[in-house]
Amino acid sequence: MSPTLSIWEKESFYPAQDVVIVGAGLMGLWAAWELLQKNNRLRITILERAPAPLGASTRNAGFACFGSPTELLHDAATIGTDAMLAVAEMRYKGIQKIRQHFTEAEIGFEHCGGYECINMDYPHWHLLGEKIAWLNELLYNITGSRQIFQRCDEKLTTLGLRNFDALIENVTEATLHSGKLVLALTQKVRAAGVTILYGMELLHWEKNIDSIQLRTHQKITLSTRQLLFCTNGFSRSLVPELKVTPARGQIIVTSPIKGLGLKGSFHFDEGFYYWRDVGERVLIGGGRNMAFDEETTTDLAGSNQVKKALESFLAKHLAENFSYTIDYHWSGIMGFTEDKKPIVREISTGVFAAIACNGMGVALTPMVAENVAT
Repeated sequence: MSPTLSIWEKESFYPAQDVVIVGAGLMGLWAAWELLQKNNRLRITILERAPAPLGASTRNAGFACFGSPTELLHDAATIGTDAMLAVAEMRYKGIQKIRQHFTEAEIGFEHCGGYECINMDYPHWHLLGEKIAWLNELLYNITGSRQIFQRCDEKLTTLGLRNFDALIENVTEATLHSGKLVLALTQKVRAAGVTILYGMELLHWEKNIDSIQLRTHQKITLSTRQLLFCTNGFSRSLVPELKVTPARGQIIVTSPIKGLGLKGSFHFDEGFYYWRDVGERVLIGGGRNMAFDEETTTDLAGSNQVKKALESFLAKHLAENFSYTIDYHWSGIMGFTEDKKPIVREISTGVFAAIACNGMGVALTPMVAENVAT
């Protein structure tokens, strides 16, 4: 039996709200911020079931990127060129927006540049130069640069990489500290008056005539005029009709490596492998495409199969004179849609969803939040 709330608790921690947001990751935080920009009198509470955001916002690789060449080419072929460009533009603008709100020191932002490694077995290898030129032309109207992508195979050795046949550079890419970004954004929305209730899990919601009643795992009932789900890959448990597929992304991080020359963000195989430097360590994630069925899950426990694949990839492609151990292994849960577009829509009167950034939540959430607030 749960204790009865005191009048002080009811009126201070759990009063009726204008908006309750479920999920205190990047999507939920940016949504709260944008809603307050439209109406600073809104009473907003964010519910987060974990002690800290637990989906992908603080468990990603910390890339500030808008798409590698082979990923963009794949998207153009599968969802169409216009749709690919629309998503790429949102990602690009999202990164710019992050930089407008936070200093580089606040979020560990480092304008280090990015690369994609490509091998001769890539289906469009013999058309690579032509494809890169085509992308550069298309991306000019988004980035203002006529040469976003350029080939620089000679840098492979300097960066401490091997067993790749080509290297494509993107000088606009950057990395950041995912935890610092979420923390800075959390502090920003709290300072604006948003309440965040951590360890508060939503179990059930139902609509009344003039409000929405929320029942939590803690047996506390909340009331709100509007409800917004920012639960990404976990959404189907609360809103089954949402067509979002969960995807587990696994990451490993090495011990410090003496003499490491790696600097920047790196992609391979349409973005299914990605790595970067974290100080003197190497962070590498991905490998989901070798076990799609197993990785279509909300289980945060990683698998040895993918972990070993990441270790093998690193051993094959990092310079062989480096010695290291694996110090970290974790997972995050992403949300994917068939058309690679985020879901922003009203589910029923007063109930909304903003989810599924398709593995690009850092870049997309600031822009998706603008759509939520309109």
